[in-house]
Amino acid sequence: MNVKSGRSTFSHVHLRLLRKRCPGEFVKDFRLPILKMKRLPIALTLLILSATLLRAGDSWTQFRGPTAQGYSDAKGLPRHWSETENVKWKTALPGEGWSSPVVANGQIWMTTALEEGKSLRALCVDFATGKLVHDIEVFKNESVPPKHRRNSYASPTPVIDGDRVYLHFGSLGTACLSTKDGSKIWENRELKVDFQNGAGGSPVLFKDKLLIACDGMDCQFEAALDTATGKIAWKTERSAIPKLQKRPEDMRKAYGTPFITTIDGQPQSITTAAERLYAYDPATGKELWFVDYPGFSNVPLPVTDGKVMVIPTGFMKPEMWGIKVGGAKGDATSTHILWKQVAGAPAQASPVLVDGRLYMVNDSGILSCLNAMTGAIVWKERVGSDFAASLTYADGVIYLFDCMGKSLVIEPGDTFKTVASNQLADGFMASPAVVGKSLILRTKKNLYRIE
Repeated sequence: MNVKSGRSTFSHVHLRLLRKRCPGEFVKDFRLPILKMKRLPIALTLLILSATLLRAGDSWTQFRGPTAQGYSDAKGLPRHWSETENVKWKTALPGEGWSSPVVANGQIWMTTALEEGKSLRALCVDFATGKLVHDIEVFKNESVPPKHRRNSYASPTPVIDGDRVYLHFGSLGTACLSTKDGSKIWENRELKVDFQNGAGGSPVLFKDKLLIACDGMDCQFEAALDTATGKIAWKTERSAIPKLQKRPEDMRKAYGTPFITTIDGQPQSITTAAERLYAYDPATGKELWFVDYPGFSNVPLPVTDGKVMVIPTGFMKPEMWGIKVGGAKGDATSTHILWKQVAGAPAQASPVLVDGRLYMVNDSGILSCLNAMTGAIVWKERVGSDFAASLTYADGVIYLFDCMGKSLVIEPGDTFKTVASNQLADGFMASPAVVGKSLILRTKKNLYRIE
């Protein structure tokens, strides 16, 4: 949060947090909140706002955090660590799973797979002590579809909502567990999709619906499950299916995660899928607009600052595109594309957008800083050789984690500046969670609380 001329300037992600957590009326142009207690002294008002933002850092309930942008308002985070430095605890995790940790109410939830995917499980670790509290078999399978050697059978990240946690294993099933005792509340195994390489995209909550992108070689659609019952609330086939049917089967799939944002005063679910970016009404599944691009097997999430939305176009020859936010209806391909950048685009790691600059790292370890409004490269630097985990911005720095266990901490800005380089014993496929003054890091074999 920057303070200029005596007033605060908030990004849209701060405002979304404040809308949820700070009682009061908000002006429509997303400026400062106007509290109902309008005559409070300015100092007290700022104190209330500060406390609100601090509370926002107490949980990390979905993939990429409260805003799904890899952004946290937490302060006092560590920048240096090793196997022996700033490790509050370290816990060995059973099985194999690339799902990112989610945290709420003193619990950390993840998924894992044993017996080569035949036993799909939920793990719960105590935040304070690192003790493995629950190791629950959610689904038992007699046989499982093949997956890519780089993927796991437990890659989608769970979602926590109050006393419930929602777990997704792609076509192998979705379930809701009680966070109190781990008991299963419901399950759904209707969403059958041939992903070829295993599931990757994570579910997302919108009110009483759990949104799931289902883009396989055989069928392509988005669905919403009723959070109370697990039954399908709506299911929308991709409008690009006629176009996709002209492509080879393995170029029809994607591994997108729906991203909920507000555009033109309306909640919209944005999903990158093969050949097309979709915007849906998350309550009904009605398609609102789309943008066409060449690409498939999409993984990274879009990011936005409310003016531009930056999206990945896919795998093999990934590009990053800047899309104008607002006013789109129907086919917006010819009206809303601001720029295209083919150099250094990631196929796996989601980027972060900070103060008008986009930071992205591609699979081969090239970190790039782009002007978010033009797509022009400000700088680029080789920082490693293999990245899958998404970038995270917190406490004034950007955190990067590679597949060999190296962590890089950099300062955002128009020049490349390293703050720290850290090493753990194993590599990262999962993205971090930021809670309080802690980084919750999942490597291939262990879970760490770094503080």
